[in-house]
Amino acid sequence: MTTFGGAPRAQLFQRDLNQTFTFVEGAPDELPKPAESGIEIGFRQASEIPEGRLVLTGARLITMNGDQVIEDGVVVVEGNRITAIGPRASVTVPADATVMDMAGKTIMPGLIDAHWHGSMGSDEIIPQQSRVNYGSLAFGVTTIHDPSNDTSEIFAHAELARAGRVVAPRIFSTGTILYGAATGFTAQVNSYDDALSNLRRMQAAGAFSVKSYNQPRRDQRQQIIGAARELGMTVVPEGGSLFQHNMTMIVDGHTTIEHSVPVARMYDDVRQLWSQTGTAYNPTVVVAFGGNWGENYWYAESNVWENERLGQYVPRRTLDARSRRRVVSPENEWNHISVTREARALNDLGVPVLIGAHGQREGLGSHWDIWSFAQGGMTPIQALRTATINPAKAMGMDRDLGSLEVGKLADLVVLDANPLDNIRNTTSIAFTIANGRVYDAGMNEVGRRERPRAPFWFEGADGEAWSAGASAAESHSHGED
Repeated sequence: MTTFGGAPRAQLFQRDLNQTFTFVEGAPDELPKPAESGIEIGFRQASEIPEGRLVLTGARLITMNGDQVIEDGVVVVEGNRITAIGPRASVTVPADATVMDMAGKTIMPGLIDAHWHGSMGSDEIIPQQSRVNYGSLAFGVTTIHDPSNDTSEIFAHAELARAGRVVAPRIFSTGTILYGAATGFTAQVNSYDDALSNLRRMQAAGAFSVKSYNQPRRDQRQQIIGAARELGMTVVPEGGSLFQHNMTMIVDGHTTIEHSVPVARMYDDVRQLWSQTGTAYNPTVVVAFGGNWGENYWYAESNVWENERLGQYVPRRTLDARSRRRVVSPENEWNHISVTREARALNDLGVPVLIGAHGQREGLGSHWDIWSFAQGGMTPIQALRTATINPAKAMGMDRDLGSLEVGKLADLVVLDANPLDNIRNTTSIAFTIANGRVYDAGMNEVGRRERPRAPFWFEGADGEAWSAGASAAESHSHGED
């Protein structure tokens, strides 16, 4: 399938009413068939590619190319792609390159959050600077896949990002879900032609995937899968916390299973079945079905409202409202541990397991998923794969993303500490490199181009977040000087 681009261009279709309805005056006895093509109304825009060469020297490289780890490595980036990578002695540094010394740091591929939700606009207005997207990048999330969003807003935002008009991760989405329940946006699928029509419409809008959601009959879901294969699209479903529904989705050949299978333990019949398919598993651990979910654990485990990086991108009132009054459980009742234990068992049998933070906390949620998989028994390298090469392969993006290899896009995370020593080091982010652009911890662009981030509306004129002054405000409210 084509990973980037290749979707049909926008066309306008029109014809007279008397060519559409037999009861209109002047209509023929037999109406003509609809036109197969319309008026081209789209336009082409070049994707944004940085100029010049960038070289990162001296770091440990967790390549995700198997178990390969390169000590004292060098990465050469030309434009937005990796052109050389290896130990320092084996890589020639171009004389005209911008060189950044990364000694003592660890570099890994950018994170791919394969089940991400979040507003991309409001009333079809796209923000010039989205705090949600900046927050995602600040936590190393360089690619997102949103399996349910507003069609017009998310694809407009994706196109603006590709053109370099806004700063954002790589944005992929299903757009509006193919909903089977009776709503104002129900997708009627009663035949293979119906499925093709729905998918062609979404593909023309910019979708490379579709979400089959609550189509009540199995033949309808199979028609969507068949149409997707014809059009080179992926199909992600949702089982609505129904075990039997999940099992038929696996058998029918969906790309992934989204959200956790709602059982505390899966036995050998399920494991053997699943491991013989190509269906990946995205349990969305932070909102896992079946009990108190992972998001609540991580709020209880630490004072999230004190996270300085997060506070740069989340207004204080928004962050405090969710993080200060926490849900707690006895240690043996956290449901996400059972979910990740079962995911690890499937992973050991060859089922690709993916992170999907559901948009629960700007960027940080992706790390919660990674850490949760480690809690379920994955080794650090296995847990890192759930956020890099696994989603890249599952979504058909591994030609360009998911590992540090020559020819792949330059999406990288530079860490101050080694996550192979402690998986919690994934948030020790010094730089995020997205499409070859280098951003520091405050999301100021550095390296080949210097471009400071503008303040958000909830920051002061000097760039200091309101959140930084929260403790002072609280002190005054309690009568302290």
